[in-house]
Amino acid sequence: MSHSEGQAFAAQEPPATQSDKPPPQHLAGSGSEAQLDPPPRFMAEHYQGSGKLQGLVALITGADSGIGRAVAVLFAREGADVCIVHLSSHEDARHTADLVEAEGRRALVVAGDVREPDFCESAVRACVDELGRLDVLVNNAAFQRHADSLLDIDQEQLERTFRTNVFGYLQMARAALPHLKRGACIINTGSSTGLRGNAKLIDYSASKGAVHAFTKALAQALLPEGIRVNAVAPGPVWTPLNPADLPAEQVPQFGRNSDMKRPAQPEELSPAYVFLASSVCSSYISGVVLPVTGSVGAI
Repeated sequence: MSHSEGQAFAAQEPPATQSDKPPPQHLAGSGSEAQLDPPPRFMAEHYQGSGKLQGLVALITGADSGIGRAVAVLFAREGADVCIVHLSSHEDARHTADLVEAEGRRALVVAGDVREPDFCESAVRACVDELGRLDVLVNNAAFQRHADSLLDIDQEQLERTFRTNVFGYLQMARAALPHLKRGACIINTGSSTGLRGNAKLIDYSASKGAVHAFTKALAQALLPEGIRVNAVAPGPVWTPLNPADLPAEQVPQFGRNSDMKRPAQPEELSPAYVFLASSVCSSYISGVVLPVTGSVGAI
């Protein structure tokens, strides 16, 4: 199969229908990708690499599962070594590393909490020491918890949301900056909730709005140094994040409010990260929040 035939075949796959609804389910804790039913698609089997990231090193937070895992796979397929930073899902993280190595690239797994500034420094140091450099930082780790009212969001949840989704991103970027050279880039995972809000995710929406503003501000600050900063704003994506947060009976309706009437698969997000990471594709793009939402029109 030629490169063009493979990509065309993928484009012809039909959107999900009502019969494709996931069954009711709830995942304990932050959830494990291995527990999801149906399993998420992250391999992008029809995507053929062309060396867009050849010889580069990427550090991806939240890379044990979901979007982070899908990005790690495609970055490796495009020629990058990958540092996989995760919190506590050790089995999932090791599986992501195996996938990166199966693409012929080196993988490093680093476990810890991006809420802690010292950990962010040590994770970047481990990446540079083991893999030799750092060219692409992907801030992707996230925490969310649904709440019916602002009154239901206690101080502990509020602080965890912002310390993970905002502090973690700033701290990782601050730790990475001394190692990033001209031509390097930072990609932040934002959210459609940061663009239009979500009544059940007030603190999460606010944190993702902050990520978008951070992206634009840092892009301006780093432009003279030749370092690009962008964000991807996904809509609903089939990852452990929501089945670990939603009541089981609500999971079959997850993603039905998008125009495509379904959540995205992680492999439908990861090419956007390749696009923004590769100077061959996006050298003239910085400070952009790219919506990949399954709905018509930019938000």
